[in-house]
Amino acid sequence: MDTFVIKSLLQDVMRLTAQHIVLVCVSCGAAVIIGVGLGILSTRHRRVRKVSIAVASVLQTIPSLALFGFLLPVPLIGGIGQHTAIICLILYSLLPILRNTIVGITTVDYPVRDAAVAMGMTDYQLLRLVELPLAAPSILAGIRIALVTNIGTAVIAAVIGGGGLGVLIFRGVASLDTLEILAGAIPAAALALLADGGMNLLERRFQTR
Repeated sequence: MDTFVIKSLLQDVMRLTAQHIVLVCVSCGAAVIIGVGLGILSTRHRRVRKVSIAVASVLQTIPSLALFGFLLPVPLIGGIGQHTAIICLILYSLLPILRNTIVGITTVDYPVRDAAVAMGMTDYQLLRLVELPLAAPSILAGIRIALVTNIGTAVIAAVIGGGGLGVLIFRGVASLDTLEILAGAIPAAALALLADGGMNLLERRFQTR
């Protein structure tokens, strides 16, 4: 194969990998803020819990490509481009983070809670000093699931002009170019494995504390 073609492909891989990382980091960061915040609120209000879990579950059942398509015609947040892709990825990442936050906090032992309240802790202090530290492994597990899933789902962002490694994959499929498909698929798989390994190490650190 021509050296110029290989060099051009490598440049595309580097550029699109950077785009992919931005898509994943921005969407996952926003999903963590929304999911953990909503999860904490859900542990204090049963109605919020029912509604939030129901909505997040429905969003998770929608095929990823369909969700991208649904948002395209929506005024202000829709349209072709990276912003629509990020919104879709946020919505797709919410359920595991939200559910694991709720499970992590609600499964804190009652004697531990009672002891903290007996010491005169306020609800905020109970949450910050007792519940969140004990729920951290569960919350991190939810974030890990969301992050790894997000890396794979972000490939579809290329369909609506969101960039990322999906550009190479879809371009390769269209031209029947196996090298281009692999140039997009291998970095995406590597990112998912690195993210999974890194989050797994973080989980273990919190579990051994």
